[in-house]
Amino acid sequence: MPKSSNQKLKLIYLARLMHEKTDDEHGLTMPEIIHELDLCGIKAERKSIYDDFEALGTVGMDIEKETAGGRTFYYLAGRDFELPELKLLVDAVQGSKFITRKKSEALIRKIEGLASIYDAKKLARNVYVANRIKTMNESIYYTVDDIYSAINENRKISFLYFKWNEKGEKQFKRDGKIYKVSPWALTWDDENYYLVAFDAEAGIIKHYRVDKMLKMEVLDERREGADYFKNFDMALYSKKTFGMYSGKDEHVTLRCRNQMADPIIDRFGQDVLMRPVTGEDCFDVTVKVAVSPLFLTWIMNFGGDIKIMAPEHVATQQIELAKKVIAAYE
Repeated sequence: MPKSSNQKLKLIYLARLMHEKTDDEHGLTMPEIIHELDLCGIKAERKSIYDDFEALGTVGMDIEKETAGGRTFYYLAGRDFELPELKLLVDAVQGSKFITRKKSEALIRKIEGLASIYDAKKLARNVYVANRIKTMNESIYYTVDDIYSAINENRKISFLYFKWNEKGEKQFKRDGKIYKVSPWALTWDDENYYLVAFDAEAGIIKHYRVDKMLKMEVLDERREGADYFKNFDMALYSKKTFGMYSGKDEHVTLRCRNQMADPIIDRFGQDVLMRPVTGEDCFDVTVKVAVSPLFLTWIMNFGGDIKIMAPEHVATQQIELAKKVIAAYE
């Protein structure tokens, strides 16, 4: 391909050069820029490059210059993402259990492409991905996309739902019967994606691990459950549901040692009312939770520093669970 035929791509090559090989700490001199363009088969002169910088500035590329040691350097000063923001994205991808190792590495490479080659080296921390527990369900990305499509189009979905058995094999729930629900939201809890949906057959809101959904299809049937989700608050739903385990909603009163204020606020938020207990180094707090084995286990994590005071039947469940744990060691 003759060099002259690349002249039409001059602006594109120049923009890519400044994006990839310059940043706030690394610049290129004008001779270096001309040389890099020449390697791409593009002939350029100083004056034309100044004009190109102005043209790129009109579309948002903030190219600035700086003089050091008697030399003038040109660099891309502003980017859509700052380096700390890219690091957060990389860490989120690495820490996401529902993203497979293969997809994690691919996403991180794309994130690195948003930075200069120098900053990209600071993001290349893929070594941590290899040691993370990752899902093996590669289809999750397409499932999530289909769920969003169904939500936007106000349609139901169907799927098979599985759990792992003691042999490490997939075992379909409900003997392989197809689930059919109305999707309303997706949430991320405990490093997993969950679908929050309305089950018309049961007449209640349910949630499902997205990475355990297979053969999902978007149906022609319109969604149901609009009344249930009219005032639905995902933040409150996630706060009361421990590990996304279902359970009966209860207002539970907890008696907590004063040093337990931190985990209580971390879990239930700053708006909880903590009532001091007269004469004791404790406070009472009443919270709305979905009572489940995971909630009871969460209470047990703190030994006797958090105690269920009411309702009595929930306290009884806690006692029975504790007896069951003790019996396993006897």
